[in-house]
Amino acid sequence: MTAPLILLGYALLIGTLGARGLQRAKWPDRSPGLGILAWQAVTITVVLSVMLAGTALALPTLPITTDLADLLRACALALKAHYATPGGVAVATAGAVLAAGVAARIGYCLAAGWAMTRSHRRQQREALELLGHRHAGSGAVVVQHSTAAAYCVPGRRGQVVLTTAALTTLDDAEMAAVLAHERAHLRGRHDLILASAAALMAAFPFIPTFRTAHAQLARLVEMHADDHALGSSDRRVLATALVALSGAAHPAGALGAGGESVLARVQRLAAPLRPLGRGGSAVVLLVAAGLVVLPLTVAAAPAVASAALDYCPVGFPA
Repeated sequence: MTAPLILLGYALLIGTLGARGLQRAKWPDRSPGLGILAWQAVTITVVLSVMLAGTALALPTLPITTDLADLLRACALALKAHYATPGGVAVATAGAVLAAGVAARIGYCLAAGWAMTRSHRRQQREALELLGHRHAGSGAVVVQHSTAAAYCVPGRRGQVVLTTAALTTLDDAEMAAVLAHERAHLRGRHDLILASAAALMAAFPFIPTFRTAHAQLARLVEMHADDHALGSSDRRVLATALVALSGAAHPAGALGAGGESVLARVQRLAAPLRPLGRGGSAVVLLVAAGLVVLPLTVAAAPAVASAALDYCPVGFPA
């Protein structure tokens, strides 16, 4: 019973205090790529811990064979004993339902969300083929509209879309910065990051951690794309372009340069950018890896203890 309790407590701790601390931290804005990784690690470890806890509860009732030989029988009994929980079949069944239910719910929401997104993007591409034309200088698709807007439609045939108002509002340098921003979204497949976060939020809307993670990831992927655009553009130019596009919306399934996060991004660009150094980046990477590895280690510990028994035919070399 120890492993499931530790895993559930760990999920609760990371999902509350851990997520709250990460939300209040300032360093993700300095290095949004690492911030994205950190939020993904938090959500993954919460889901993984709960699923492993359910699996650990269910393991004692799984039909582990004891018919091969006396040694295997002793080893299998030891494995069941290490994972044994008070409550017997009822608790084990609840654990199996928990693990399977979490996996099924996430899988369903991922599939449903992806199907809806593909439908939106297909409609967008069909509309662009009818109403848009290629911009000779950039290769982007241009559509007639009175609002200055720029967005991308991700996918295998990802497209950057500009409105005619954006062409007249932005100068050449600002246009280049916006195009670099949108192409960074396409190359980085930021849509997949947001789709996964949206699926978790839809699967468990009563868990604040997943709502917070989705909102933070939506902000960080924009900052991440901004940083890529700065590789070929001046930050003041990019900030000016973002202000010009701040009132624009983008269709469902697309990613736009404007949006609700523009003010925070412009303020970030107005100050000197101080990304995390090698030491700070290494710490973030180690912590993110540890968040995912720890629940796996806790869940596997009883099995390792069983395998290490003298009479168990599965052991470790000296």
